Parts: sequence; structure tokens; C-alpha cells
Amino acid sequence: MTKEVRDALEAERRFRILNYVLSAKNVSAELRDFGIPNSTFYRWKATYEKEGKPGLFRKKPVAKSYPGQIPKEYVAKILELRSQYHLGPQRIAWYLERYHSFKTSSSSVTRTLKRNGIGPLPRNVGRRALHTHRYAKQVPGHQVQIDVKFLTLVTTDGKKPRRYQYTAIDDATRICALKIYQKHNQKSAIDFVDYVVEKFPFRIHTVRMDRGHGVASPVPLACRR
Repeated sequence: MTKEVRDALEAERRFRILNYVLSAKNVSAELRDFGIPNSTFYRWKATYEKEGKPGLFRKKPVAKSYPGQIPKEYVAKILELRSQYHLGPQRIAWYLERYHSFKTSSSSVTRTLKRNGIGPLPRNVGRRALHTHRYAKQVPGHQVQIDVKFLTLVTTDGKKPRRYQYTAIDDATRICALKIYQKHNQKSAIDFVDYVVEKFPFRIHTVRMDRGHGVASPVPLACRR
């Protein structure tokens, strides 16, 4: 017996029970004989009155959460890579895996772009190079790169807390400073700038970063201070 036949028979059974119980004098007693809770019966009744007999068919369960859904912070990064660098879905997926340790497929990136109203790249749009050439400044501290990496840890009890690794790299000496925070906000960004200024053994002239959430606005103020 196929699933479609079983569902049709179950819908017919519910329909007959509804008609029989509604015509009875004692609804609760009849439902006890059938072994059906009152709440289930009245749910069938409400669905039947609203949708008719098709409403008595079993419905597919709807997921309340989507474990495979791309987190919001990575959605923002995908949109940024497309708008600023004109990268295709595959290159965006490679970038996220390499620089943010977040693995996703090009098809997921495509669906994310489509949900945000962004279609395929035109054929005549040039792609900007992104992290394809390793360069170095001549003077230490002339330019310091700051970026944030999203970390997903696993505790002994199976929980997955999110942490944020702030990293600063000098383009001349490749001296690196990093610090991990529980939150990705203005307070963490300002604290990290102070930390970098204290730890680097030379004066910092320029800080370069992307316009990520919680970082872009407070860092220039901290640098001026």
C-alpha cells in the first residue's frame, strides 16, 4: 500500500468519525470509544470547517528552525563581497571558507543572493581581484590590517557558543596581534584597537579594515583618540 493510499484512507476515517460523533448525543463518550482525545477531534472539526475534506489529509511538518541556514553575519559578508568585488557564488564560498572558516556551497550562496534581490553577474562586469597578491609595506606601522573571524566552539555538554577573534597584522613586518571576545560590538572593537596600540612595538599610521558590523564606526574614533 502506497503512502498516498494510506493518507486517503486515514482522511476518510477521520471524515466518518466526524460525522458519526457530531450526530451522537454524548461526544466525549463516543470519542473515548474511538480512543481519540477531545483536543484532536475538535482540531479535525475546525480544519474540516475551514478547508473541507482535503483539510483532513495529513500535512507535511513545517520546520521551526533551519540548521543549515547561513547566519546573518555571513549573509552580510556575502552581500559585501558581491557588491564591492563582483565575486561569483563559488569565489564567495571559497573566501568564506578560507578567511572565516565557514564552509558553505556555491548553491547556498546563490540562494542567499537571490533572496536579497541580487541576480547573476552580467557577462560584461569585470571581477575585482581579492587577496590574490601578497604585498608588503616598507615602513612598519604604515598600514595595519584588522579583521574579525567568527569562531564556533563546542563545549563538553554539546553547546556551541559563538566567539569573535579580532586579528591585526602589520603589512611590513607581518607582526600579528589577536584577541578573542564574547561579543562583536563597538566596545570589543575599541578595546582591541587599544590592545594593538599597546602591543605593537612601533607607531601605527593607518588602520585598514572592512566595514563589518560593530567595527567600522568606532575604530576611526578610537584611532583619532
